[in-house]
Amino acid sequence: MHRRTFGAGVLAALGTAGCSSGPHISRYNGPPVTSVVVNKGARKLYLLNDSNVLREYRVGLGFAPIGHKQIEGDGRTPEGSYLIDRRNPRSQFHLSLGISYPNTADRAYARAIGASPGGDIFIHGEPNDRSDRRRASRVQDWTAGCIAVRNDEIEEIWAMVNNGTLITLRA
Repeated sequence: MHRRTFGAGVLAALGTAGCSSGPHISRYNGPPVTSVVVNKGARKLYLLNDSNVLREYRVGLGFAPIGHKQIEGDGRTPEGSYLIDRRNPRSQFHLSLGISYPNTADRAYARAIGASPGGDIFIHGEPNDRSDRRRASRVQDWTAGCIAVRNDEIEEIWAMVNNGTLITLRA
């Protein structure tokens, strides 16, 4: 392959990559988010800088939102303190931030009753699949235990919250 042809191909590929219709993540230059708080009863998620609320969002929870998640498939959203520990830009939802559930106590409890504690708990946007998105739009609490926000909101949260940020989920 000629060097000129190869170079033109690389430039074309880079040019089309920049035109993708993926998420639009703006840069955040404000005060750092030092913690995330989810008030399950109020269906609210707060991004905080120390004790100051930077942003507030309405959320959807697991399909059985009352109580702490104990076993896989119970439809509950965890309660307690965890960390934002990973990011998935290609999940089945519009972006997702992982929560470090289950912790040692969650695993010990599930093991004691002979069950799996489950996992893969995230803050995420709407489903990418159109039929799943329609179903989710009809009910408030539709996830398997995650915290759901609108797509434009997860883009903002994604930009503001770093891995390692404390997240506290309260009843």
